[in-house]
Amino acid sequence: MEKHIYDDKNGLGYTLYGDYYLPDLELMEDEETCYGKYGMLRKTYLMEHRKPYYQMLMLQGKLNKHLNRVDREAHERMDILVAQMAEKKGVTERLKAEQPMLWVRKMNGIRTAAEKMVLTEIVYGGRSERGV
Repeated sequence: MEKHIYDDKNGLGYTLYGDYYLPDLELMEDEETCYGKYGMLRKTYLMEHRKPYYQMLMLQGKLNKHLNRVDREAHERMDILVAQMAEKKGVTERLKAEQPMLWVRKMNGIRTAAEKMVLTEIVYGGRSERGV
């Protein structure tokens, strides 16, 4: 038996696996993968907790687009929140120059709080599921 065959009637190629020929199918993505931390967290969340939604995005070829958008939104939101929180708490460049360790401690706290909000709102929340 041949390893690969092509059916002119339906235009599909088939590969022999054991005793069966299975069609050579491949899902086409409309956008390249360029997401980072938040996109990967979103993907894991969807695979574990929103399986039907994950499968729908994957079968429609919209998964990468969705994950790229979530990652971009999360990074933009982090930048905005960190800047706003730092201004509100008086964490300035002057503090950074005068007391660098205090500045680092305060900025770490701010980034942790901002990331918690971003994860809740965007990565694990329903806000990202709208507008796929």
